[in-house]
Amino acid sequence: MSATPRRALLVIDVQNEYVTGDLPIAYPDVQTSLANVGRAIDAARAAGVPVVVVQNFAPAESPLFARGSVGAELHPVVASRQRDHYVEKALPSAFAGTDLAAWLTAHNIDTLAVAGYMTHNCDASTVFDATHAGLAVEFIEDASGSVPYENAAGAASAEEIHRVFKVVMHSRFAAVASTDAWIAALDAGVPLERDNIYASNQRARASQVAA
Repeated sequence: MSATPRRALLVIDVQNEYVTGDLPIAYPDVQTSLANVGRAIDAARAAGVPVVVVQNFAPAESPLFARGSVGAELHPVVASRQRDHYVEKALPSAFAGTDLAAWLTAHNIDTLAVAGYMTHNCDASTVFDATHAGLAVEFIEDASGSVPYENAAGAASAEEIHRVFKVVMHSRFAAVASTDAWIAALDAGVPLERDNIYASNQRARASQVAA
């Protein structure tokens, strides 16, 4: 990777389903994350960084993201802004069955910044795939969000899910930062500070001993 990152901003699934539909983002506050998505797009465009918009579709009979439904439409925060590339997907990762990898290669992108929904599903899947593809990855934590779950494996709040996934991502898969910190790094043309599994674990063990 070059000293000055060759970034692209990937805006994943900012669709009505997560705002006014049947899968409302619960943490962080969706209006806050939407505003930060808009800020990230505007900053990227001002810096000449390409913006890639991803939209998820399910079959017409699906209860979520059904093709042709209002819920599947891009939210106006994204739909009203210009983009450089568009990706339609049907699986969690934006790389699965799409031309994203080829487009990034063709545009010499070495650093992928990820925003949008959901932290633990499409964002995480995309972050993992991007890391495995050799890209440096940045995750904009307050321009994303999670929902709560309860199933046979247990229950977790949206805040718990979002927090745990961003900690795991920062330990190996992505540099996790706020929108403010990401824009500052973008304006300075520098990479975000990264971490690693060893250091993350050593800190946790030291904290446990201290407690």
